[in-house]
Amino acid sequence: MKQTFGIDALLEALRQSGINVDGRFDADAEAPSDGAGRAGRGGGGGSQPPHVHVEVPFADRMAAWGKKALIIAAIVIVLVGLAAYWWFHPPINIHSTDTWMFVAVFILLPLFLVFWSRSHSYKEGTAKVEANPGKAKAFKFASYVPVAVAVLGVLGAVMSLSIFPGNAEKYATVLQTTEDNFAQDIKEVNYSEIPVIDRDSAVLLGNREMGSIPEYVSQFEISPLYSQINYQSSPVRVSPLGYADLFKWFTNREAGIPAYALVNMTTQDAEIVRLEDNPIHYSESEPLVRNIDRHVQLSYPFYMFDQKSFEIDDEGHPWWICPVQSRTIGLFGGTTIQRVVMVDATTGETQDLAIEDVPQWVDHAYPTDLLLEQYNWSGKYKDGWLNSVFGQKNVVQTTPGTDGNLGYNYIAKDDDVWVYTGVTSATADNSIVGFVLINQRTAESHFYPVAGATEESAMQSAEGQVQNLRYQATFPLLINVSGQPTYFMALKDNAGLVKQFAMLDIQRYQNVAVGNTVAECQKAYQALLATNGVLAESGVDTGAVEKQGTIAHIAQAVVEGNSHFYVKLDDGSAIYDFALPGLIEIVGYKEGDAITFTYVEAEPTNPVEEIVSADGAKAGNGADAAKEAEKEADATADAKGDAA
Repeated sequence: MKQTFGIDALLEALRQSGINVDGRFDADAEAPSDGAGRAGRGGGGGSQPPHVHVEVPFADRMAAWGKKALIIAAIVIVLVGLAAYWWFHPPINIHSTDTWMFVAVFILLPLFLVFWSRSHSYKEGTAKVEANPGKAKAFKFASYVPVAVAVLGVLGAVMSLSIFPGNAEKYATVLQTTEDNFAQDIKEVNYSEIPVIDRDSAVLLGNREMGSIPEYVSQFEISPLYSQINYQSSPVRVSPLGYADLFKWFTNREAGIPAYALVNMTTQDAEIVRLEDNPIHYSESEPLVRNIDRHVQLSYPFYMFDQKSFEIDDEGHPWWICPVQSRTIGLFGGTTIQRVVMVDATTGETQDLAIEDVPQWVDHAYPTDLLLEQYNWSGKYKDGWLNSVFGQKNVVQTTPGTDGNLGYNYIAKDDDVWVYTGVTSATADNSIVGFVLINQRTAESHFYPVAGATEESAMQSAEGQVQNLRYQATFPLLINVSGQPTYFMALKDNAGLVKQFAMLDIQRYQNVAVGNTVAECQKAYQALLATNGVLAESGVDTGAVEKQGTIAHIAQAVVEGNSHFYVKLDDGSAIYDFALPGLIEIVGYKEGDAITFTYVEAEPTNPVEEIVSADGAKAGNGADAAKEAEKEADATADAKGDAA
């Protein structure tokens, strides 16, 4: 019975793949014997396997090449490499993974094949090359060189890992973040400047506006970039037009791209801005020399460029903003931005600037994904690598988005664009421990400790308020309303159109207000905060109105499990809402009593913020009243004890 059918199958598979195998192994063949009739034995005492000679046709043909053929092959390889470099334009930088991949495919692999084949030819000899053990050995050692270079790249990658000694501490300090107070650092929201739509809505509005240029609508289409920037103190999204296809590029390449789309995130106005005598000649839709990626990379061959953005300056002139990467840990780790190349989209002229010299109007010197990655490094490795994997004490991360990617939004602050995201624990539960704001021009980073709901939970809560309409909430925007960190979001229908707006208290995310306009939503939200006693606790100026009069009617009701006293004064028909326990002192009033209080104007009831005592002093909230009552009770008990 044969026991070597596995080897037979292997040799047959090699033969079918085109490899000639000489000296077929036969399990039934007898082992050769020595002169004494004994079977020959190897070092291990078993019979020696027969010699199997494997021929690789490609390698054998390459080994048979003469000097002329090798020179021609080398020239072809160089030309192919140059053409590949021009087309793929990887940076010439040892820290670039693209460079290493290009070198491996177009340099190291061909060199290895050439050296190995020459070693094979001199070792065995061919029709054109005589066997030469010395040259065979020399080419064999030469074939180790590309392998050694590849190994160096692997070692460099290993030295970039966070597990490598000392690297975790370096990753944790790439981005420096300070802890600040939200109410003091974030100004009260200006509703005339707040973005009320998200990127998807901006894309929808921009694409619909293409109909305003019917002469170009069949030749061009809007690029999907839609960068959010501050333009003339307003949040907008801008995106260049692009050639619809290769044929449209061929017929329009001389005239260039005539316009870009601009969508105001506050007013929801969209327009196609014509460039007249200064069209865009450098763009992503250019396939050859004026392709923006190829142009900037070949202009600065040693730079590693990160994600670029399309922006306009204060005069509306189009630019490409191209951040330059720098690797600070190992060979490939610790990515940050130290320089920015600005490219005039019209002329292709470039400006190479240090990060601190970037003009104020530039909003995306640091790509969003990179900033969030840097913050996650600090949140994960601040207490070392072991803690990030095992203990995970104090390990935090940015909140995920609803689509599984990073969840973030943009805030306009100090004429800059700041990226905002919530910060949650390593287990990514449904609550946040705070949120972070990072300046996209300077990488200035601030953390604000606030316990509350994640953005996704807030979106679900807002959608629950209008579940009968089946509106979908956009990713929240962080704003300051009366000193309270607040989620603001738009509610869209199935067609992607904004129908309503919602505001939600981050710390008490059951407090949700909805309105058809931003002003209506804001008024309802402040009334909701006042009803729940939040405004009184915040100690900020909320624009409350003081009112005094005589109680004409007072009634008690329970709303959603909370007690409310509703009061009407003798001078009008307005109703004032005193919510308990925040305004517990209202229980001491009755019809005919004089009362003074402050309230927030809202419909249908006016939430009362504070009750003012007869001498004009504020009576305080329910907690204060409870403390006073407790003190009075203690004093009474002490007096009785003394009397006894």
